[in-house]
Amino acid sequence: MVSTVRTVLGEVPADRLGVVDAHDHLFIRSPQLPGKELDDVADAAARLAGFGALGGGTVVQWTPYGMGRRTAELPALSRTSGVHIIAATGLHQAAHYAGELLDAVRDRLAELFVGELTEGIGATGVRAGLIKVAGGFHGLDEHATLTMRAAAEAHHRTLAPIAVHLELGTGALDVLDLLCGELGVRPESVILGHLNRSPDFTVHRLAAEAGAFLAFDGPSRTNHGTDWRMPDALRALADAGFGDRLLLGGDTVTPDTPGMPYLLRRVRPRLELTLGKELVDQLLVANPARVYAW
Repeated sequence: MVSTVRTVLGEVPADRLGVVDAHDHLFIRSPQLPGKELDDVADAAARLAGFGALGGGTVVQWTPYGMGRRTAELPALSRTSGVHIIAATGLHQAAHYAGELLDAVRDRLAELFVGELTEGIGATGVRAGLIKVAGGFHGLDEHATLTMRAAAEAHHRTLAPIAVHLELGTGALDVLDLLCGELGVRPESVILGHLNRSPDFTVHRLAAEAGAFLAFDGPSRTNHGTDWRMPDALRALADAGFGDRLLLGGDTVTPDTPGMPYLLRRVRPRLELTLGKELVDQLLVANPARVYAW
């Protein structure tokens, strides 16, 4: 049986995704980032076109419920650019939402996630291809625990992968203890995001040994200038036998983020110099095709 990935245009064989930006955003808005919304369709189209021109084949949008996903725009953007797009359901940290929005969904999160995975997001008919949730800083607060329990239930009912925002790259082992230990989620269905922001090689190794996928996604910002450690972190994991567990992403969250073309224009050649082209191709092509397949 051929594994397939659920894109905004329907099912696509996993081996047809091409080069994958495993974590990014075409659209996103949050009260935590006032005035820095990604909400411009023309800008999204330009970023997709730039990514495609550099050989990009698929972008995974991790924008979850209630954060300006603009799902209705995604099919046309995918058709025009020729780049596959995977959309997300799920819920971010509580700080990214108005209280009344959370109150409206808090008691039905699992049903919300399952509905968007199986029936579609709103009236768009676009079905989500992953569940995105978030941890806290060096741990899990009550909101994170609630959303991860709902994500685990949705995973068990659909087998959709679960992508986790780790706050400044921390809390990975707490997430795995809850999702995979207590709640029985298959570790190979869990993607731990932002590990580049916390270059703790021991935690990286333990998370990889547990069986999760590890995403190194997004350029450094002033409060976590760790880009220079990423090649060493990836090499250490690959040398330990975990090259098949690693992912790369651009994580465009504000208009001043370098953007998804930057992943291929700057990050890819830099990593090829230090890791070799074969391993980088594995991170960009083979690994995301496995984890995003249902």
